[in-house]
Amino acid sequence: MRLFLVLMACVIGSAEIGSQAARAAAVLMREPAEGEMRLGQRVRVDDGSCPTGQIKEVTASQLTPQGILRTRVCVKR
Repeated sequence: MRLFLVLMACVIGSAEIGSQAARAAAVLMREPAEGEMRLGQRVRVDDGSCPTGQIKEVTASQLTPQGILRTRVCVKR
């Protein structure tokens, strides 16, 4: 039982490290073009439009008849 708990902790820890790496890799210099984002996808864009110490987070948040609606917010780096 103890070995099982240790293995589960390792698996969960590895998954968290992988997800952090994936989030860190999604920093772009400009927003993706229309049609390039999937619903629910988030990217961080370092285009200088946010105050110092913050970065723009763009989320493909809602499906509309015209396409996918994006929301933009400045978040801590």
